[in-house]
Formats: sequence, structure tokens, C-alpha cells
Amino acid sequence: MVLYLQTFGDLRLSDADGNAIRYPAKGLVMVAYLFSRKTHELSRHELSEFLWADAQAELSGLNLRKLISRIRQIDDDTNAALLQITSSSIRLNTKALAVDLQTLDSSMPPLARLQAISDLLQRDFMANVKPSTRSIDNWITGERRNHRLKLREVLFDALPHAKGNDEVRAISTAGLYLLEKDPADEEIREMLRRLPGADPADGARHEKVGRPKIDALPLTRPDGLVHHEPVRPSPSVLPRVVLLPPVPQGHVAGLAIANALIEDVTIELCALRNISIVAPHTADQIRRDSDKAQVVVRHSISYLLETRLSTEGLYAQLIYFPTDEVIWATRFTMTSDALPTQRRLIAQRLTSSLVQELARNEQARLNIEANPQAYHSYLVGASLVGKLTLPHIRRARSAFKEALRYNPNFSPAFAGLARTYTSEWLVTAQGNEELLRLAESSALKAIDGDSEFVGGYRELGVTKLYRGDVDHSVSALSLAEELSPHFADVIYSHADTLVHASRPEEALSKIKKAISLNPISPDAYLWCAAGASYFLEQYEASIEYVEAMKDKAPAHRIAAASCAMIGDRRRAQFYRQRAEALNPVFDVEKWLSVVPFKEQWQKELYREGLLKAGF
Repeated sequence: MVLYLQTFGDLRLSDADGNAIRYPAKGLVMVAYLFSRKTHELSRHELSEFLWADAQAELSGLNLRKLISRIRQIDDDTNAALLQITSSSIRLNTKALAVDLQTLDSSMPPLARLQAISDLLQRDFMANVKPSTRSIDNWITGERRNHRLKLREVLFDALPHAKGNDEVRAISTAGLYLLEKDPADEEIREMLRRLPGADPADGARHEKVGRPKIDALPLTRPDGLVHHEPVRPSPSVLPRVVLLPPVPQGHVAGLAIANALIEDVTIELCALRNISIVAPHTADQIRRDSDKAQVVVRHSISYLLETRLSTEGLYAQLIYFPTDEVIWATRFTMTSDALPTQRRLIAQRLTSSLVQELARNEQARLNIEANPQAYHSYLVGASLVGKLTLPHIRRARSAFKEALRYNPNFSPAFAGLARTYTSEWLVTAQGNEELLRLAESSALKAIDGDSEFVGGYRELGVTKLYRGDVDHSVSALSLAEELSPHFADVIYSHADTLVHASRPEEALSKIKKAISLNPISPDAYLWCAAGASYFLEQYEASIEYVEAMKDKAPAHRIAAASCAMIGDRRRAQFYRQRAEALNPVFDVEKWLSVVPFKEQWQKELYREGLLKAGF
């Protein structure tokens, strides 16, 4: 009976029918390790040291004996003598085992072999194994390096045989993977630059044309002028960029061409030496992952180019992940007639824009990466602060304070801290002036740390609003939006301030723009839209926005007032009772005295709705 060992992706052993065999995890590592040795045999002492390098010799020997006992029982059950065990050594019976690693040395034609090895390596050798010893870690690292060298060898063997579009794409996919792992491999980079491209309109082949050079990034001098000088950081600090293939919205034609476009842009970017590009296969896996944020953190990715395809065209936005800032966004026409001729132009425009934004944002990235503990704590806080409940808000505050203990000048953490104070002020509805004082102080510290940090101006604008200084709030948020015109959260905050500035029509227009940039919108966006709609006397629309919120609790009062204004007493009572359950001491007049509305008509309109609802 021949068993099958899978080492790429999940490490697993299965029988001839594909059924998984419950083999000890350490046993699977041992089998894979033995297979990688030339003789497929090692002494018991060598294996115990490999598997339990940190334990004392006596204990590691005992552990190996226990492991052998478990394996012998499994071998008896499966009738497969996978290991030949003696008192001094253990040998792998290679006749009883097939291993995915054998693909590396197969005798297939060059292109087929390239495709097979490339597909294998995309899953990563021992991807889900957490090395328990330095020896296991070193072995896995060494094997991965050897596998990449094998892929590189096969790639150049296959290159002369690549004629059609699919074959060229196989070459580029393998090359991009290798360049992602080793951005300093100039031979691979040059090979990718010289790859012919295929125009989907007529199948014509042509050389790629001029790319912007990131070797000479624009740098700002003290006098504000821009000059260029060579910038060549070491590969270890290169920012990583992932271009996520488009997500279709509805039944939209042209998805395959749009995917090809993004892959084409990825190849364009490989000519740049100051960034590390995530290969298309990994990018596609990130796009499909339900917990995208965790995957991005795990792969140390700094920038995401997200794309969406709709009947209106291809929408692309470049996001700086550490602060969730949209630093660039645009839309391209993607009609079937126009796309083939525009494809190269679009690729170059995206490439050029990425280069400019990466250059502008690089100092912020380096500051963050210099303090990984601070960044980790910041991310914990950022994941909590959007949930408008007191427990989440206060846990987020603790995380931001922890980030500041690691890095006392970390502007994003100060901005997050300010957000927790304004959120608590809003949720408790008690008019606590001390919370707003702390929020303003934190926002100013964020700006002091980085005068161009959009988050600091955003939080200052929000705090100024709640302190009743509406004009300064609008000013701060206008500056924030000017610094980052595609940052959806900033646009939302600006819209919220415009509601209180008695400009609800402008506010609704802005919040709709924020929702278009961030279509799976946070509840806060919908809450803002509900408020703007209420003051435009669009009460049904206000209720619809509230109904779309996942957690409607913060908006119970505006929903109750909206229902009351259209005479729906039953629903008004429903929302009022839920609002009172959350805050039984809510007082209409006290609340209206602290909520900043620039013009009196807004207070009167809100008072009317609240009183009609029974508050």
C-alpha cells in the first residue's frame, strides 16, 4: 500500500483513496525530513536532536521513543511499513510513499514542469508548520531556498519554449514569485521586463514600453522644492505592495481582461527597485480570504491596491494599510472596445501614481516599522475603536496607551486615543467636558508628531465639533480632506461636521461619496447619513439608513424621531424604548444644550422629533 505525503500547504498523510491518516505532527515532520535526506536514513540521536533540539539528550530520546511507539501502532493499522526502525537508526521506506516534492525532479517537458513546480511553490513548503526548534526552522528555510533555486533553473530552461499567451503568463507568474522572494534578483527582473506582452484585441506581441524609475524618487527639500537623488534601501526594509485582482459587482463582462490588466501592472512594477511586489497567486488568495486584514499583517504588507469592476468601469484605490488611509483612487473606462488600446496606458498610469504615493508616504512607513510593538498595539486598538460600545471603546483606549508606551511620539496612536474619548462622549450622551478636553489634547499631540498626518486633523475636527466650535471643526476637516482626498473615514467626519454646521445637503453628498469609496460601510457612515437625511426632512431615508446599520443602538434616538415625524408611533415607541434601555437618564433639553448645531432651526427640528417620539 502506497501512502501520499503532502508537504506544500497543509502537511498531511493520506492513503491511496485520499483519506487522511491521523499521524502525529512530529511524525510527519520526521517523515518529510527523512525524505529530504539523500540516504533517507538517520540515526536515532540525529533525529531526536532535530525534533527536540532544546531538550536535554535524555528527554529528547524519551520523546522519540514515545513517537516511535505511536507510529508503529498506526503502521500496524494501515498495513504500511512507512519506517524501518532499528535500535540505532530510522530509515524511510520510499517504496511505500509518494511525496509532492517528487514534482521538483520530474522528467516532464520544460513548460509543463515549470507550471507544476510553480503551482507547488505557491502553496509554500510546510506552510502551516510552526517550527518548535531552531533546527526545524533552519531546515524549512533551507529547503524553501533550494526549491526556489530549482524553480529558477527550470524557469530559464522553459523560457525559450514560451510562445503563446498562456505560456508567457506561466513564465511571468513564476518570475514574479521569485522576485517577490528576492527583490535583488536583477536577472529575473530584467527577464520580466523583456517578456513580450499580448494585446487581447489582436493577439499581437510587443515589447513593454517605458516605466517610471523608482531609483530616483522625488524628495522634498527644506525649501519645499522637489529634487531627485538615488534611493536604494536594503531589501529587508522594502515596502511590500499587493495588487488585488478586481471583485465583480453584479454580472459584469470583462472580468478576465480586468484580471489580466492587474497582472500586467504587477509585472510593470517589478521594474521598480524600492518596493517588493506580492505575486499574483498570493494576491488572489488574499482577495478571497475572509479575514483579509489578518493575512495582510501576516505577510507584512504596507500597501494594497484594491480594485472593483462594475458597469461604470474599473475602480482602483491605493490603501496605506497601517493607518487605513486611501492615498489615491481613480476610475477607468473598461468598455470592451476601449480596453485593449488603453490597457498599457492604464498600467503605466497606475504604476506612475503608485511610485509617487510610495515616495510621499515612505517616511511614515519607516517610522512605523521601526517600532513593531507600538504598531501591533495600535492595530489592536484600531480593530476595536470602530465598535461603538463602551467596553470596546475602553479596550481600544488601553491598546493605544500601550502603543504610546512603546513609542511616545506615535501620531496614529494619539489620534486613536482622541477617537476613544469623543466616542465615549457620544455614546454616554452625558456632555462630559473632560472627555473632550482629553480628545483635543491627544489630537494636537498627533499633529505635533506629524504635521501632515491626516488622522490628527481629522480627530481635531471631530473634537472641535463636539466642543461647539463648528467653524474650526470644518476648517480642520477640510484640511484633512485636502491632505487625503480619497480617505473615506475623513470624508465621513467632514460630512458629520457639515451636518452640525447646518449644511445637511452638502453633508449628505459627502457621506454618499464616503460610502462609494467604502461600500461595505461602517455603521458610523450610515448614522451620519441618517442624521443628514433627518435635517433635510427626508425621514423615510433616515430610517432606511438606520435599518441598514449592523448595530442600530447608537442611532435609536434619530430613528425614533424620524418615525415620529412621519406619524409612525408604533415604530417610534419601539426605538425610544431601546434608547431608554441603553441610557435611562437621557434628558432631551440637557442633550440639546451640549449637541453643537450652528443654527437654531436644527435644534428645534430635533427637539420636535424627540418630543413626538415620547422622550
